Amino acid sequence: MALDIEHIRAIAERVTGSAGLELVEVEMRGGGKFRTLRIVIDRPGPTPSSPPAGVTHEDCATVSREVSAILDVEDAVPGGSYTLEVSSPGLDRKLVRPLDYERFTGSRVHVMTREPLEGNRHFEGRLEGFREGRLTLKVEPGRRERRRQGAVERRLEIELGNVEKARVVPEI
Repeated sequence: MALDIEHIRAIAERVTGSAGLELVEVEMRGGGKFRTLRIVIDRPGPTPSSPPAGVTHEDCATVSREVSAILDVEDAVPGGSYTLEVSSPGLDRKLVRPLDYERFTGSRVHVMTREPLEGNRHFEGRLEGFREGRLTLKVEPGRRERRRQGAVERRLEIELGNVEKARVVPEI
């Protein structure tokens, strides 16, 4: 029996939903005896487009207990032992869903594209908006560009389908 990550996601969504939390990500890492099922949760903000409110240690423990019990009863993770890890997304959270891009508009982000844009695949800047499957990034000149006179910040539009990875850059 193969691992059905969508079935595990459905279980985790039921548990997080009943606890007033949201499921951010589910992934299986590693192999053999060293597999880790990683579940990332968050607490929604007051409105769908506002930043999440954050989770507590108790939220993680509750979700871990409940998901673990269901996974064991349903034998949803075949192939022997694994470690279940439930955590918050952290300060440098991944941006995966369109809702993530809407919520973190105004934040500093790092984006890696699948296909190069302007000869580059890595961009860091301020997420100015997300509409119709495209994110707008205000990119400041890089170190090399700053040495040249006349280097200015620019706006870059990136199709969500071209985003390989994106994450929030913590500003402390």
